[in-house]
Amino acid sequence: MVVGQVAFAIDCTVPARPAAASLGIRRYSRVHQQKFLNDRKTCQCFAGPQNARFSDPGRDGKQFRASTAQTGAASISSIESRIQSIRDTVLVGKNDEDRMKALISLGREHAVDDVANVRVPENRVMGCTSQVWLRVVFQDNAAVVYADSDALVTRGLCALLTDLLTGLSPEELLAVSPDSLLSLGLGVDTLTRSRTNGFLNMLESAKKQTNVLLGSPPTFPSLVVSRDGTVPQGAFAESQQKFLEPNKEQVTSLVNLLKEKKIGIVAHFYMDPEVQGVLSAAAAEWPHIKISDSLVMADGAVAMAEAGCTTVAVLGVDFMSENVRAILDEAGYSDVAVYRMAADDIGCSLAEAAESIAYESYLNEASKVPNSVHVVYINTSLRTKATADAIVPTITCTSSNVVQTVLQAFAQVPDAHVWYGPDTYMGRNLVQLFESLATATPEEVAALHPEHTPETIASLLPRLHHFQEGTCIVHHLFGGEVCRIAEKVYRDAYIAAHFEVPGEMFTLAMEARKRGMGVVGSTQNILDFISAKLEEALERPFPERIQVVLGTETGMVTSIVRKVQSMLVNADRGDVEVEIIFPVSPDAITVLGEGSSSLPGGIPIVPGPAGGEGCSQEGGCASCPYMKMNSLSALMNVCQKVGTDSEDGLAPWKPRPYSELIQGKTMAQAGCIPILHMRHFQKNGSLSETLANDMKTRSG
Repeated sequence: MVVGQVAFAIDCTVPARPAAASLGIRRYSRVHQQKFLNDRKTCQCFAGPQNARFSDPGRDGKQFRASTAQTGAASISSIESRIQSIRDTVLVGKNDEDRMKALISLGREHAVDDVANVRVPENRVMGCTSQVWLRVVFQDNAAVVYADSDALVTRGLCALLTDLLTGLSPEELLAVSPDSLLSLGLGVDTLTRSRTNGFLNMLESAKKQTNVLLGSPPTFPSLVVSRDGTVPQGAFAESQQKFLEPNKEQVTSLVNLLKEKKIGIVAHFYMDPEVQGVLSAAAAEWPHIKISDSLVMADGAVAMAEAGCTTVAVLGVDFMSENVRAILDEAGYSDVAVYRMAADDIGCSLAEAAESIAYESYLNEASKVPNSVHVVYINTSLRTKATADAIVPTITCTSSNVVQTVLQAFAQVPDAHVWYGPDTYMGRNLVQLFESLATATPEEVAALHPEHTPETIASLLPRLHHFQEGTCIVHHLFGGEVCRIAEKVYRDAYIAAHFEVPGEMFTLAMEARKRGMGVVGSTQNILDFISAKLEEALERPFPERIQVVLGTETGMVTSIVRKVQSMLVNADRGDVEVEIIFPVSPDAITVLGEGSSSLPGGIPIVPGPAGGEGCSQEGGCASCPYMKMNSLSALMNVCQKVGTDSEDGLAPWKPRPYSELIQGKTMAQAGCIPILHMRHFQKNGSLSETLANDMKTRSG
């Protein structure tokens, strides 16, 4: 896979790097580039994809990095002085209108040499409204940057970036921050938001190409989605693609059973590609099939019951089927049968953490603090929700509404304390998000919640608590080496991160989000983001490939592929593609029968990503091994037995029954209280009076 073309000149006779004092807008880079190109004709050069080696066997990445370290800072002035020079010579004393005129003038005068090698698809900069190409080469450890655009104002930005970066050593170039570009005074007051983001993305593209030159970093597997099909790149992607086109006979057999027995199916996004492929195809013939987030699964089940389904099959982990059962009962459909896909427990490491002694201690601590509310993630059992609410006022949240839920609690109840759990990563990410909001503009904060300001966000941080011992083994994958690769090789791609991922991946997505290149949130938020970026690309008249690093469970790739292909087909665009990049750990392992080691819950593992799980030896998986218990054969087995004498044998497949009472209520009734509080918030935008009064009077 080629994600950027770079070049490195070797053993050439070239002029010394010009001093920074010779920086005249555009002329410095143009003269330097022209001289480089003339000398380049007589020397051996490297030009190729990211995973190629330098063509000179005596000049490897280590030697290049060493020489960079020796020659970097001593031979050129700081970025700050270059920024000041540009401000003094081109943008000095100008108002917004004058700055725009200056950019247009720069765009008219900006000349790009070697256009044939610059204006190629591999050099396209993503996240720009117009077409932008950027190419970095290095001569004697000095950058020569070529940047061009088909829009006049953006060409002016290309001229500025060319002058700013040309002549820098690799280390100096990598040290240039987005704030340096913004300090030119060309932010959203002068440019549109999209042009400002595009300017910043040009810098990220230059950094990516520089990182590639410093070595041969590993790349992630990916799946390229076009109007006409999908192309996998790497063994892991091949395993994901395998079942995107399901067996027609399997689809027909399933649909016939569902119609005959009035069975509805609710499945989580994290299903195996094989199962999702069949379900997606079957949904075209039987409307009572829904693939979604966990909360919407219960809503879908109620709609199916209302439409006449007498049975609902739940493809997910146990707390999901328990939620479906409880919500159906609350809606008056206790006669509708609900079945899981296995007689054994279908566990979840995160849900189990919420039933631990440590979590009970955490809740007991919260109960002693006045004005406390426990915000519990939906991905927990009814037992967790019920027992928690008995200890401290509790409201459920999803990854889509957790930010608004927390902000509303602080806005509605003076001096509130919010105790989030059990997901440690989501808790840390909430704190990081709020810390960034504390230094954001009032408008940015108000967009999230109209009653908050940067000052109120800063004041609530000491009263925001999160549990420290709960993680999902899927999202645990996205840290460490995975993020280092993403930052080096895919820094100019779109970054999508689930709210549950470790801080490293979340930080990458948050940084990308500032440039319009990232999203953090739920699986549905991620799908909506990809759809929106594709819609923008379809409105542009030129070819484009959108790269998205998928920082969440790979099971949702089926939903992405279906959505993307449907948009491409409807637009009849064969020249636009979406590349889904799977950030799978280089030390991936996979489930394969009996093994000597195991994941939590006893699932055996052996080295190698061939089976598609992409699990990391640090404890995370790109696809959930527990979700894999929801196989196609298990679904067919349940459907075949429904309505027959064998259905009685499905008793172990039913969601776990709760016989104990919590404060005089059944576990299902008590567990629904936090869910109903959330539903009130979703409908009305405020906490219910019942919950708010409970916070004020019960705790402390």
